[in-house]
Amino acid sequence: MRQTRFLRRRGSVAEILLVLVVVFVLVLIFWGLVIRPGPRPEYAKRVKQVAQLHSINTATELFCNEFGRYPPSDANDPVGGAYCGAMKLAEAVMGQDLLGFHRDSQFRLDGTDPNTGQFLYDAGPESLNVRSGPYLLDDSANASRLVDIYGEGNTGPFREHVWVLCDTYERGRAHGEKTRMPILYYRADPNGTTHDVNDPDNPDNIYDYRENQALLALGVPGDPSKVHPFLANPRLFYLMTQDRKITRAAKPVRADTFILISAGLDGLYGTADDICNFEWKYREP
Repeated sequence: MRQTRFLRRRGSVAEILLVLVVVFVLVLIFWGLVIRPGPRPEYAKRVKQVAQLHSINTATELFCNEFGRYPPSDANDPVGGAYCGAMKLAEAVMGQDLLGFHRDSQFRLDGTDPNTGQFLYDAGPESLNVRSGPYLLDDSANASRLVDIYGEGNTGPFREHVWVLCDTYERGRAHGEKTRMPILYYRADPNGTTHDVNDPDNPDNIYDYRENQALLALGVPGDPSKVHPFLANPRLFYLMTQDRKITRAAKPVRADTFILISAGLDGLYGTADDICNFEWKYREP
């Protein structure tokens, strides 16, 4: 009888220990998933940014399907006005007034028809009837004017009220606005033949880093001490966009389409947390 009671007591103790172990494991899981601060919020933000780039990617493909070409990404417009790749992307998928792309547009900064001199992006019915798109919903576009990102008098050679598509990382600005950083856009040059990491200025490069350099030269809003690594060292752009699967020749990723780049959480272009419309791993220059 004493032995039976002892075994029962041992069984009860084992059951209690088992319950305590289960409770302990559940507490650890709850702590790891809910309470403990960690990388999960940053991961969620990254997933949201990847989804936005996917939406922009799809919108750009829709533009190409309709017009038979991808939007240009030159640093200037056809008459030399400062109108970089990021700005041309915004016009292509949203229009200069976010009401759609005008079919007669030649991606001129002033939005005029080169043949008639007429301003294309007015809100009249004649203009609206020949628009395409917008190809993006407002929530996916995150469109902002340069002046709202960089502040008055800080937009360099660009007009203050030009639109750009921005990333999903909202940041407070010294001028009181909460805005995001522009999405960089580069179109592949169909006449290009190489991807010269050692000579960024090689005229045969399929991608031209200079197409958004004037935008990067505006710096980091609210922190003039910071410089975008892409601006300081253009080789980084070519290291990031190099296709590592091809070893016999130097080629970029997406050699016949276009590249999208978000500055990521740190707001700097050319760092390890950049997010693109292709898979890549950061490489030290």
